[in-house]
Amino acid sequence: MSLRERLEAVSGIGLTQPREAVSTRPVARSGQAYQELKSHLHTVLLERIDLEAMESLSPERLREELRGLVETLLQEENVVVNELERRSLVRDIQYEMLGLGPLEPLLADPAISDILVNNAQQVYVERGGRIELSEVTFVDDAHLMKIIDKIVSRVGRRIDESSPMVDARLPDGSRVNAIVPPLALDGPVLSIRRFAAIPLTMDKLIEFRTLVPEMAELLAGLCKAKANILISGGTGSGKTTLLNILSGCIPSHERIITIEDAAELQLQQPHVVRLETRPANIEGRGEVGQRALVRNALRMRPDRIILGEVRDAEAFDMLQAMNTGHEGSMGTIHANTPREALTRLENMLGMAGVSSPPKVMRSQIASAIHVVVQVMRLSDGKRKVVSLQEITGMEGDIITMQEIFHFRQTGIDEGGKVQGSFAATGIRPRFSERLRAYGVQLPDSLFDPQRHFE
Repeated sequence: MSLRERLEAVSGIGLTQPREAVSTRPVARSGQAYQELKSHLHTVLLERIDLEAMESLSPERLREELRGLVETLLQEENVVVNELERRSLVRDIQYEMLGLGPLEPLLADPAISDILVNNAQQVYVERGGRIELSEVTFVDDAHLMKIIDKIVSRVGRRIDESSPMVDARLPDGSRVNAIVPPLALDGPVLSIRRFAAIPLTMDKLIEFRTLVPEMAELLAGLCKAKANILISGGTGSGKTTLLNILSGCIPSHERIITIEDAAELQLQQPHVVRLETRPANIEGRGEVGQRALVRNALRMRPDRIILGEVRDAEAFDMLQAMNTGHEGSMGTIHANTPREALTRLENMLGMAGVSSPPKVMRSQIASAIHVVVQVMRLSDGKRKVVSLQEITGMEGDIITMQEIFHFRQTGIDEGGKVQGSFAATGIRPRFSERLRAYGVQLPDSLFDPQRHFE
């Protein structure tokens, strides 16, 4: 029995009659000829295999069958390739058929935290906080568009000229944003924010010097004492990562409801309900926003509500929940300083149609939020918790705050690494009584301003 007959008998993947053999041609592993050959083999495979039969096979079995089919096509078309090129062709075509094509090697690299596709020929990645150009390219815009379609279709969303922007996620929880023409002038643009397969822990943050043990001890105590925490920072500063880690300090018996635009949180507690917003359909109907989900969550008997990002009118309902018995709730917000975070919250209350005087809105914020944690991505790519501030109340029309811990940058060394130290300000926080009421005992030395941590 021939190889073709054996493949058809074993897998049910039927091959049509081969095309007329092309002339023998060598290929270069990284050259244009390689890309053309890979594209040609992929096209021929799509024309000649039974896609329904493919879907009935397990991923492992399908990889083996594709390997055999590629080998067969190489023989039929008399293509001269060495062993390295042969393996590369098999692997790349498997990526195209089963995964996300050229992106698969990047997704398999645990050191990469962001994948930024500017166009078909320009793919950047972030490693260790630094953005660098990768060697990965797509054949053309149509190839890139096909990969984007594959991603968004998995989560029941679509992207085209009538709906040229989309937020989605990969099976591992990585966040995806895509924008295509006519909004993107130079072709489809794809951004992937990756998350570790094994979520980071507080010990890892201490090891990376994102914060010091004293700050970690204080944050863990605040979570156990059901303080309402707002994590503020810029894009890519590590807000969601810190939120994930802080949620690990929540007791396992509590019921947690998470609300996000695109599911990113990876909570490890056993009693977690995850909710995600839904965009409008092609008719412009069916949209479910975060505000509707927050309202619905209040009817689901939560102990705590975790809002992936506060960005709109849902801020009003979130603050209402914090003020009416759902203590220990948390969320993130885009802001450069803790004071700016409160100003943004006030603006969001206005988006909710609240017509109260500014003093009333600020009073609601001051009574709901206990602590604002500011995180920042520094010039060397490292993330730091640069400030931990307590909201102490109102003084006239102004929300009063006091800083408990901070990071002060003192310079940059010859290698571009940021120099600085963590230290307490010496202020004894008012929430100390709350911590003691929940059985959290912190030593007085924790707030000693004379201790500095590099």
